[in-house]
Amino acid sequence: MTPVSRKKLILEELTQKGKVEILELVDLLAVSAMTVRRDLDELEKQKKLIRTHGGAALPQAIIAEQSYSQKLSEAHVQKVEIAEIAVGLVKDGMRILLDSGTTTFEIARRLKSRKDLTIVTNDIKIAAELVDSQMEVILLGGKIQNDVGAVFGSYAEKMLKDIHVDILFLGAHAVHSTLGITSATFEKAAIKREMIHASESVYLVVDAQKFEKKAFAKIADVDSITGIITDQTMPKDLEQIYGEMSTFIKGV
Repeated sequence: MTPVSRKKLILEELTQKGKVEILELVDLLAVSAMTVRRDLDELEKQKKLIRTHGGAALPQAIIAEQSYSQKLSEAHVQKVEIAEIAVGLVKDGMRILLDSGTTTFEIARRLKSRKDLTIVTNDIKIAAELVDSQMEVILLGGKIQNDVGAVFGSYAEKMLKDIHVDILFLGAHAVHSTLGITSATFEKAAIKREMIHASESVYLVVDAQKFEKKAFAKIADVDSITGIITDQTMPKDLEQIYGEMSTFIKGV
């Protein structure tokens, strides 16, 4: 079979299934795994697919930023489920960094009755939710993103360089097994990287629909963080892939 014929079959298989594994293609094409990988790499260069851990998937549209109201209504049950798991990791006396977002907002709501905690956040809505709590709350300074409430920019990044926290609950627009954890803008990716550097442990808190997708700017590799917390709708095959890269905690 010629390289052109192989690639045509690969794309046909992808069109039908959305994603394929290298071992499947080895059987289908009757060639070595090395040949399949080479074909997949060439097709990725042509932007016809995205390489994944052990296979490939059809390209997804880049995920753009949504308004806060859109985020709030989307996958709310899953975000609550993730938040319930996350608060179980919080111990008295901890210094906690909450990234901006509606999932981390749900975490903040569930920590509100606690006393012996310090919360640092770049989200004005999280800070407002905790303003009448008995915790110490630190809001990072900088530019506020209208309609979202996230604070970012050089001032916020400088503050993060001067602190150290026990645990970070990190949000993201998308997560991909080979492309890593991504955000909608360079500015947001930059502040999230500083958050990671300021934290002893880092848990990515994202619902299952964000996996194997991509946003504009890279934050970090999946295997560079402590763990991932997601909801029970995560497919088994993806759970196995990401579980090999990081500690994986899934709702039940």
